[in-house]
Amino acid sequence: MHEEHKRGWRNGKHGAQWLSTLKTYAFPTIGPLRVDAVTTGHVRDLLADIWLTKPETARRVRQRIGTVMDYAHGKGWREPFVMSAVNKALPKQPRKSGRFEALPYADVPPFLAKLRERVSVGRLALEALILTAARSGEVRLARWSEIDMDKATWTVPAERMKAGKTHIVPLSEAALSVFKRATEFRTGGTDLVFPSAKRGRPLSDMTLLKILRDMKVDATVHGFRSSFRDWCAEETSFSGEVAEAALAHAIPNKVEAAYRRTNFLEKRRKLMDSWAAFCSASNATVVRLASA
Repeated sequence: MHEEHKRGWRNGKHGAQWLSTLKTYAFPTIGPLRVDAVTTGHVRDLLADIWLTKPETARRVRQRIGTVMDYAHGKGWREPFVMSAVNKALPKQPRKSGRFEALPYADVPPFLAKLRERVSVGRLALEALILTAARSGEVRLARWSEIDMDKATWTVPAERMKAGKTHIVPLSEAALSVFKRATEFRTGGTDLVFPSAKRGRPLSDMTLLKILRDMKVDATVHGFRSSFRDWCAEETSFSGEVAEAALAHAIPNKVEAAYRRTNFLEKRRKLMDSWAAFCSASNATVVRLASA
């Protein structure tokens, strides 16, 4: 699997690191086993050794084992591997201070499926936020005048962007569907896409956070941007520049910023299409290894 997919990864160093973590933490335990003999108990036990002491490494190992197991299932070598059972058998990792708590990107597809089980303005707003990797304020204050259904774009004005520059968001089919469904809640007297129950008022950030808490998700709304960025780095060959442009991050190098004339719109469209496919797939690994 590694040989087959490494050519699609962003660089050779990433490919080497991908295999190195498995050699260090997985192979000593499950390396000698046939892939169809690996159980959730095996994976849970090898992760338990580093789950609390090396949380970030443990999450990477979990994601990579999941990729291998899903690949093996796709090849017909084993039955589906239930990584959610492993997740539930592991203890809760301590919260990191100074960072937005993010849902691991591997957990975004099942979360999104559960989110879609019910329909409300708040749930549609949260789904739009996830599929566009936008900030909460950008989504909650979105106006219909900013949405171009024909061109599948959402133009966020400069005054609502952290970097102070107009940002054009390419809308995947899934994201466009969210805005189309939101038209059912459109009312007179306001141009807001996601209006609150208070006439003419936008949703509050607490509304979106409450949805997460009601769904027993220990993450922040802003953390989905981190989930998206981790997915870009771990599972695609899109460049860091395109991923950062999708997040509308300012270019830290002033010289580079002065000379850059592109916003990578078409490349970002392909990226957001791949992200939407990953988020909506029943077998997420099929679209994890997206390419630019």
